[in-house]
Amino acid sequence: MMTTDAIPRPALLLGRAGVIPFALLTAASVLGIHPWSLDPRMALCAYGACILSLMGGVQWGVMLPREGGPVPFFRYAISVLPALLAFLCLLIPNTSGLIGLVVGFLALLAYDLSTVRQGLAPRWYASLRVQLTLAVVVLLGVAVIA
Repeated sequence: MMTTDAIPRPALLLGRAGVIPFALLTAASVLGIHPWSLDPRMALCAYGACILSLMGGVQWGVMLPREGGPVPFFRYAISVLPALLAFLCLLIPNTSGLIGLVVGFLALLAYDLSTVRQGLAPRWYASLRVQLTLAVVVLLGVAVIA
């Protein structure tokens, strides 16, 4: 599924920059550091919820330029499910919320890869999503275990 198509530099740089808060908050959680009196696990869950919501919105955007017929309802529904899951993850205890985010990121990755295979998203998007999702899932997993 990985492709040699070049990932646009802005997408790669901004995508990787988006992983930095996951790394910093995971490190703070593991080390027991509470910057600005914040609970780093709660902050990690909140940031993860924002990013999961954003990634769901990407799927809505994939459908916007489509012409030549109606887009199936389920595609729009799937694009809002990550935001709903993210919201639920904020309402439950930290560890369960972080686990919920891991599930959400992995499920959305599977769906995103299917949109690439169907030609609905650019081929480079698969490579970017795999790289970023694996980094995020590993960091969330470390926070869950710590």
